[in-house]
Amino acid sequence: MTDLVVRSLGEQPYEETWEAMKSFTAERDESVCDELWCLEHPRVYTQGQAGKAEHILAPGDIPVIQVDRGGQVTYHGPGQLVIYLMIDLSRRKLGIRALVDVIEKAIVGTLAELGVEAAPRPDAPGVYVGESKIASLGLRVRRGCSFHGLALNVDMDMEPFRRINPCGYAGMPMSQVTDFVPGAALEDIERRLVGQLVEKLGCNEGSVEYRQGW
Repeated sequence: MTDLVVRSLGEQPYEETWEAMKSFTAERDESVCDELWCLEHPRVYTQGQAGKAEHILAPGDIPVIQVDRGGQVTYHGPGQLVIYLMIDLSRRKLGIRALVDVIEKAIVGTLAELGVEAAPRPDAPGVYVGESKIASLGLRVRRGCSFHGLALNVDMDMEPFRRINPCGYAGMPMSQVTDFVPGAALEDIERRLVGQLVEKLGCNEGSVEYRQGW
């Protein structure tokens, strides 16, 4: 019996994906499997519910979208691995803080497989290598189910991060996997991170269904 569906979606427009997450969450019931959506977005800034306009310094030609996740402003673009987690928290017996822990530990475990030492920080959600932020988190819970998720910088143009205060922190240094693992491929990182999430969500590998596309 399928316990989790993992979709590998390639590059997807942000607003259409956001609408799909909201629809999935609004329409699901106890018979619907949890899903992970693995994808990339075209260049876009997203401003969370707590976001303050002064943290968007000079967006230029990159659109800014106000969204319903937690947190402040972040940047998405090609070469960044985004995984959205549509999880029924009560079914998994998880609170939101426990789900954040699952996500952070999965990212840390993935980077450890590559020889990169990373850690979360209690004062600033996300995952860090030294002082630099390599992954961001932002979640929303509705009807007991999560959506939105994580963004791990893999191999991307980092310049747009300099146009914002990432997650509301002025001067926050940002990094990506290829800074520490030259030649790292997004497809390999996706496979590793999905494996970590599957394990830490308590899924049996035989109950996971992998799909290309919608």
